[in-house]
Amino acid sequence: MNLAYPDGARWWLDGAALRRVVGDLLAGEMAQMRPGARPAPMPWPDGFDLSADLGADSLDLMGLAAAMESVLRLRRPVDADAGALLATTGFDAWTAAARAGLAAGGDALTFRTSGSSGAPKSCTHSLASLWQETGALAALFAGRRRIVQLVPSHHIYGFLFTVLLPRRLGLAACEVVDLRGLTPGALAGQLQPGDLVVGFPDVWRGFAGCGAALAADDVIGVSSTAPCPDEVARAVLGAGLARLVQVYGSSETAGVGWRARPEADYTLFPYWSRGADDGVLHRTVPGENAQPGLAPLDGQTQPYALQDRLAWSDATHFRPAGRIDAAVQVGGVNVFPAYVADVLKLHPQVADASVRLMRPDEGQRLKAFVVARADDNTQANADTLRADLQAWLAERLSAPECPAVFSIGPALPRGASGKLTDWIIDAWL
Repeated sequence: MNLAYPDGARWWLDGAALRRVVGDLLAGEMAQMRPGARPAPMPWPDGFDLSADLGADSLDLMGLAAAMESVLRLRRPVDADAGALLATTGFDAWTAAARAGLAAGGDALTFRTSGSSGAPKSCTHSLASLWQETGALAALFAGRRRIVQLVPSHHIYGFLFTVLLPRRLGLAACEVVDLRGLTPGALAGQLQPGDLVVGFPDVWRGFAGCGAALAADDVIGVSSTAPCPDEVARAVLGAGLARLVQVYGSSETAGVGWRARPEADYTLFPYWSRGADDGVLHRTVPGENAQPGLAPLDGQTQPYALQDRLAWSDATHFRPAGRIDAAVQVGGVNVFPAYVADVLKLHPQVADASVRLMRPDEGQRLKAFVVARADDNTQANADTLRADLQAWLAERLSAPECPAVFSIGPALPRGASGKLTDWIIDAWL
């Protein structure tokens, strides 16, 4: 038996948690393989069929099986006879195969960065290190009676908060409630005292914008995946949320720090320390199996490269000060505007393109400026091109990557220095 983690961390023994993780994983993979296809609502019911209900064909099934083996890091194939699993389209059978593979190993998981720059980056974490983090989280959220899930459970944030944290808190399977299908107003009416609501900034923005007020007291929220604007945090607190804890981290590092007030600095989790290089943090790893395939480090530290610049107020308190790479956040997902622009330029009617995140007064999506190959940029031609670009990109990109607005003009907007600059959406066709 692998002793790198305690029995309590064997999350796959919770059948409901396993179904959520495998279901979210397969749904996410299908969204990547079939951009633009309508997803099946989560959670999937008993008897769900990957072919009849999800639309997976034989090639899709091969991709789904490979993803399940890779992400769950199964030490043996998902079935003793791989052909038998690929001949089966029942979700229940796939979940059973995942449980068997995890029981034979299960000491690590691989999470993929949510951004898109051609191929997502894979980030592997030992189960021991993930369990270590939930110990710190359990201290922050002691006394919670339910976990309300509004995020996918196969991403690292969702896995920590909706799969491992309930086990740390001693919650039963029925005390993790998936309410992703509800509107903000309906969600407010479903919350109960003692709830921990696991969301991300756009969820809280929608909640604040609808003017809903919580009917229940003692409801705590948590937000991650991107900075939550201070005005959004204050609005949800004004609507009755007892506390909104913001967690800073990434797929590469897992959780790094937290804050409970929008104006406060983040506090490092106790196993992290600031390095001499501002681009690196050091983590004190668990005494067993710090990284898959490496010898136990017995409490030694490991360096982790950061994805953001951090502004430090002292050795344990900081604020994020901007991405080191060129990613921006849309709907809690890292997207790369330059990559989206490159895809746009592949369209036969596009001569050039620039993609940016909207200004706060414009929205929270991407916007695109397009130079068309046609000489005539009449309003009618612009409307036709917009519709064509929207449909074309929907087949090639995820929803967060697709610009919500297209401006069309004779040349890309540039400043006096010749560098690309921002534009006002309504000033162009």
